[in-house]
Amino acid sequence: MAKKIVSIEDIPGVGEKTLEKLKNAGYIDLMSLAAASVRELSDLVGEQTATKIIEVARNALDIGFETGIEVYERRKQVVRLTTSSKSLDNLLGGGIETQAVTEFHGGFGSGKTQVGFQLAVNVQLPPEQGGLDGSCLFIDTESTFRPERIKEIAEASGLDPKKVLENIIYARAYNSDHQILLVEKAGEIIKEKNVKLMIIDSITSHFRAEYTGRGELAERQQKLNRHLHMLQRLADVYNIAVYITNQVMARPDILFGDPTAPVGGHVLGHFSTHRVYLRKSKANTRIARVIDSPYLPEGEAVFAITEEGIRDAE
Repeated sequence: MAKKIVSIEDIPGVGEKTLEKLKNAGYIDLMSLAAASVRELSDLVGEQTATKIIEVARNALDIGFETGIEVYERRKQVVRLTTSSKSLDNLLGGGIETQAVTEFHGGFGSGKTQVGFQLAVNVQLPPEQGGLDGSCLFIDTESTFRPERIKEIAEASGLDPKKVLENIIYARAYNSDHQILLVEKAGEIIKEKNVKLMIIDSITSHFRAEYTGRGELAERQQKLNRHLHMLQRLADVYNIAVYITNQVMARPDILFGDPTAPVGGHVLGHFSTHRVYLRKSKANTRIARVIDSPYLPEGEAVFAITEEGIRDAE
């Protein structure tokens, strides 16, 4: 009788060295292998072995077509994380959702990072208070992480700042390759540390700085595309929320309306589950607008950035 395959270690013909390579690249369970492409794995173990491993993982999990009702039942696992602003939560259909990549983009000082800080605290709240009772994985590409600001928000939420900071697993990404590597390694940390939220602030900063000319655009977009697919896979496999921030660039050809556009082009535009544009308003208030989503209607919400964190505008 053939041995039942319940973990990556059970796959026949996978030796210790291959296993180590897979785990180091972030493939730590059957689902992560089943969701991988042969092209991705062939760089690690060769095309023939990659094909076999993926086939075995998919057969073990019985991945294939399913009915709409099965998808509906699986979607019931989706939960939402509060932003601490009722108007912003309502705009997002109840908050930042799991199994999705939510992108906030806007100019300097629009509040993208501040929303991230609030979410990093809120994810640690119990579900009855709009949290997910988990920890946060924070990848910082622009040196924007400020623990003292987290401390302020935690205290305003009635939480122990020391415990809150202990539950934020932080990494500074120094270039795009390092950023990609951190995401590839994230699967193990997510399982080990009960991570329910992953933040990347910002997703495009390094890609934009390192790939500057038109001749490098195709390579940049291809690399970014693979990176984004890895994020979505983590969101799906582990039922976590992924929050990414993005920069905007000037568009001098626009004569009417907003003369800015998010960085990342069509790759990021088509990939993010929900895209929200932030802009400054009066004093400490900001306006959030849903510009793309599979089911959220286009609309706007006004919220405030206060000493206590993200709140409804008065």
